[in-house]
Amino acid sequence: MTRKLTMDRTLVLIGLMGVGKTTVGRRLARALGLDFRDADEEVERAAGRSVSEIFDDFGEAAFREGERKVIARLLDQPPMVLALGGGAFIDPETRAEVKARATSIWLQADIDTLVNRVSRRDTRPLLRGNDPRGVLERLLETRTPAYAEADIHVDASAGSHQATLDAILRALAAREAEV
Repeated sequence: MTRKLTMDRTLVLIGLMGVGKTTVGRRLARALGLDFRDADEEVERAAGRSVSEIFDDFGEAAFREGERKVIARLLDQPPMVLALGGGAFIDPETRAEVKARATSIWLQADIDTLVNRVSRRDTRPLLRGNDPRGVLERLLETRTPAYAEADIHVDASAGSHQATLDAILRALAAREAEV
């Protein structure tokens, strides 16, 4: 199935932190024979510092401005799989760029799954010193309207990363069959 799909647009994975955008994104890129990029890693490369350092030194607004520029640059490149940071698609400019130039895929998961996944690492600036469950519940509430604008919605809660990948591939095949 994967070899038959025609990828003429970048596939952009969106969703809350911990949903598996990077892990699933790497697998999706491999399955489709595309390059994979993680927007947070690209921002870090461009800034010469970590996301946490950017947040600490310059604040979230400065991070989002740099993120917006990096994502626009990546969307100018040939089709790839691009994992966005959890807040990137909330930005109206970034969302408009993605909607115009890519296919967006919202990876959704329940709060319990997300809390379990994010508690494994202490690298997320929005969670440092805060209650992860409370933060994730607030983020889900405020970000859902923007995430809901994604072209494809995939449940990434219960299954493995492979199950999520399989669901994405089925959704892409169904979308391509409609065209």
